Amino acid sequence: MKFTSKQSNIPPIRGFTILLIGCLAIKLSLCFSSFPSSLKTLNVEGHFSFDNNEFAARDFGNRFQFLPSAVLHPKSVSDIATIIKHIWQKGPGSKLTVAARGHGHSLQGQAQAPQGVVVSMESLSGQEMKVHTGRFPYVDVSAGELWINILHECLKFGLAPKSWTDYLHLTVGGTLSNAGISGQAFRHGPQISNVHRLEVITGKGEVRICSEEQNADLFHGVLGGLGQFGIITRARISLEPAPKMVKWIRVLYSDFSTFSRDQENLISAENTFDYIEGLVMINKTGLINNWRSSFNPQDPVQASQFKSDGRTLFCLELTKNFNPLEADKIDQEIKRILSQLSYIPSTLFMSETSYVEFLERVHTAELKLRSKGLWDLPHPWLNLLVPKSKIQSFAEGVFGNILTDTNKGPVLVYPVNKSK
Repeated sequence: MKFTSKQSNIPPIRGFTILLIGCLAIKLSLCFSSFPSSLKTLNVEGHFSFDNNEFAARDFGNRFQFLPSAVLHPKSVSDIATIIKHIWQKGPGSKLTVAARGHGHSLQGQAQAPQGVVVSMESLSGQEMKVHTGRFPYVDVSAGELWINILHECLKFGLAPKSWTDYLHLTVGGTLSNAGISGQAFRHGPQISNVHRLEVITGKGEVRICSEEQNADLFHGVLGGLGQFGIITRARISLEPAPKMVKWIRVLYSDFSTFSRDQENLISAENTFDYIEGLVMINKTGLINNWRSSFNPQDPVQASQFKSDGRTLFCLELTKNFNPLEADKIDQEIKRILSQLSYIPSTLFMSETSYVEFLERVHTAELKLRSKGLWDLPHPWLNLLVPKSKIQSFAEGVFGNILTDTNKGPVLVYPVNKSK
């Protein structure tokens, strides 16, 4: 069971030291003083920036800000290999670090390099994406490319990646260095389970191709390796036929055990939904009315009488992909699956939207928050994978007990199959 808590305006928690500095201040000063000038001697196709690099000291978490000595804006993979080899050759005594930065969505400064070098991976975006059709379709992409751009390119061929994150304005290298988990993971696994091949630069500055058959240890180390085993520069990603439309469904539960049992049954069924997630909603005022702007209640009268104030509720969020000619068939299938669930009947809400609009749902919400000045705030964020045997006691201890309000940020809870 995946549990995610995102609180948007809680002050930073500083319960640990994230830097260990092992030499005297004067020695450190000497270590770093010659570093920027040494970079100017490197032969790269792109360029280094030594000033106005404040963007590289920020991330989505907005809790830690560490300025690098330089930012590399690479034009080629060899540029990245050059800087890593340069730092490697200086040896551990230099204390220099290098970090790859995609779209800056790390949470605790992981993509920052205090007085080191940040590699702006988005400088590699715009390189040619190669979509291969056939029985086992895939796309070859730069690690600095955003998933939203990959989606639009693949849709030209009627294809799309199998597994997503909830937010698509992230780089390939960024999510593959973490995992890439969303509501499709129960079926396809996370994004790192849908990669055929990688191009990686190791900590020595060597460019390696790796897969399950070639340099397998490096392949599995880099996927989900948090950037500690090398920098991903290209990836070959598995594709599938893309649907045109999505039936989007929300229902509510008042009992966690019933909610989680229905979730677990859905991810185990052969014929089920294509996306299965869930949210915890505590003391949400006017919840049903807020849904009406995007969803239609199946029973408007009953829905209008439902009260969410002061209650701990669990929302099951589902989608079923389809193409327009299949609409009637899909409606019957959805009706059959929903009849097996034990949600509160008056809380069934449905919507129909395009596949792209559904995948862009979080970005749409982001734009609204940005317009209100509510995006560039601290974002403490917690992800937990909880064993099925412990999720009930976890829920009893946390929801409505430790956690008494979810108005400051979403709380997601949904199961994934361990085999994936």
